[in-house]
Amino acid sequence: MDSDAKPVGSQPRTLLSVPDGIFLVVGMVVGVGIFKLPALVAGNTSGSTQFVLAWLLGGAVSLCGALVYAELSARHPDTGGEYAFLTRGFGRGAGFLFAWSRMTVIQTGAIAAVAFAFGDYASEIHRIGENSSAIYAALGVIALTLLNVAGTLQSKSLQKGMQIALLTAVVLLSLAALLLPEVPKPAAQGGGGTGAFGLAMIFVLFTFGGWNEAAYLAGEVRDARRNMLRILIWGIVAVTALYLLVNAAYLVALGLDGIRDSKAVAADVMRLYAGERGAALLALVVCISALTTMNAAIFTGARTNFAFGRDFPLFGLLGTWRETGSTPANALMMQGLIALALIGAGSVTPDGFGAMVAYTAPVFWTFFLLTGLTLFVFRARDGGFGAADPVFRVPLHPLVTLAFIAMCAYMLWSSIDYIRNPDFGPKFGDLVVAGIVIMAAGIPLYFLNRK
Repeated sequence: MDSDAKPVGSQPRTLLSVPDGIFLVVGMVVGVGIFKLPALVAGNTSGSTQFVLAWLLGGAVSLCGALVYAELSARHPDTGGEYAFLTRGFGRGAGFLFAWSRMTVIQTGAIAAVAFAFGDYASEIHRIGENSSAIYAALGVIALTLLNVAGTLQSKSLQKGMQIALLTAVVLLSLAALLLPEVPKPAAQGGGGTGAFGLAMIFVLFTFGGWNEAAYLAGEVRDARRNMLRILIWGIVAVTALYLLVNAAYLVALGLDGIRDSKAVAADVMRLYAGERGAALLALVVCISALTTMNAAIFTGARTNFAFGRDFPLFGLLGTWRETGSTPANALMMQGLIALALIGAGSVTPDGFGAMVAYTAPVFWTFFLLTGLTLFVFRARDGGFGAADPVFRVPLHPLVTLAFIAMCAYMLWSSIDYIRNPDFGPKFGDLVVAGIVIMAAGIPLYFLNRK
């Protein structure tokens, strides 16, 4: 047993101040997506104004969602996020379906997406053939999975150091593009955007991903009822401001058409101002950041899959813990194999990263929608205020909660409507269907598990 483990019944200590919480929110949200996804957002907006508005709306939606999750986590601070909320709100079957979908679609798809981002930027440093991005992506997943199987845990200091390096690179790149003399923009090669705003928002909100983790801070924040609101608002405002700054820099340097045509937009901007060496240096920072993000996702994903196997006999093989290295080896290997299969599927598409977003989006938004609805279930059960009142409540409920649920429904529809889009449907439509079918396969599996 871990000597540092807390005794049963202990509670987290309230040690986090408002500045601590804001930094954590920014760190949880900002990742490699801002270096990759603006090109896909630009490809689905009709002009620069709509492009900027998409990022503003992304911040507003993320804030509403974070407020909802903050109350949910304040009500159940000792539990496992969406898995616990859905199980308590809608029953064991909902929890099973979420855990199954997280293992086969959501978490593994996210690992594969970040792996493709790593591959795109690693290819800026040195290409290794026609499928360079997919090869790098697969090598990254294999290496990090094996390290975790061996018992190599993620380094918190490395994670924090790379987050600081990443934020510094983002700010310096933006200031260079906005303040240095203008350089000639590269000629655009593709056509205009499709104006499919729903698809643009899928990519924007993928870039804002991570706020659902930030909302779980409620149990460790001083004076949480008052300070969680400040942390969430200012944290997401800071992220939104940073994203607006970065995208303004991309627009100044490349123009909207140049962003649409770019495979590694930040490296292309850096190349304009600092040449090939500058682009390679930025690509290296993004690669290391992507690896730390992948490592964190592999580490946490395997542990939720371990819990899934422990709770449901049908997947009992995943619920075994290897004493050597103290690691859920079976869960790690299964997760790695699924991620590699997804990389293989994404490698035959024009853009592996976009393919993984298409694969995960309908399933992701289905469970976000259901999780938002659980807040109404919990409030109805509680019957109002009292001693069990959580330390944080969503301000302006039910308006804020309904706004979040409505946006989830819109995003769910948009992610399925992906199939009809003339530019994206032929490329990624099969993966959209595959994600939904695999999620639905969890329903008969649940009844098989009950037997």
